[in-house]
Amino acid sequence: MAVTTDILASYRGPGRVVARLLTAGQREDRALAILMAGCVLVFVAQLPRLAREAHLTGQELNPILGGSLLAWVIIAPLLFYILAAFSHVIARLFGGRGGWYGARLALFWALLASTPLLLLHGLVAGLIGPGPGRDAVGLIWLAVFLWFWLSGLWQAERTRL
Repeated sequence: MAVTTDILASYRGPGRVVARLLTAGQREDRALAILMAGCVLVFVAQLPRLAREAHLTGQELNPILGGSLLAWVIIAPLLFYILAAFSHVIARLFGGRGGWYGARLALFWALLASTPLLLLHGLVAGLIGPGPGRDAVGLIWLAVFLWFWLSGLWQAERTRL
């Protein structure tokens, strides 16, 4: 299936999508591509907010964009690998039988599948600014991200790889 179709399917059943991705076999290149795509889309989602902040404060935009790019494309993937390992260890303490790859895939897919809401959040933050609208979209994104991650992790930890 196309990635966009899988993202739409995640809003109906994130565990089923992760289960199908897991049946494709352990493909670390696919997991890394999913993570990097998610991180790049998070960076893109930040652009309207960063442009607004640079304009309102009179700062130069390019250094701000460079810092955000470094954070989301270089540093964040490393932190996501650590977070996935930590989630797998916690799942093992509660009886999880899955592998490290499944935990990574569940987290990385949750990030990528929830990016449409992050893109909306970035637009709201850039066009409207701080306020209840931005906060509401942020909370909706957080709830969806956690739903996708925990559903995917539940499925991954039920599947022995």
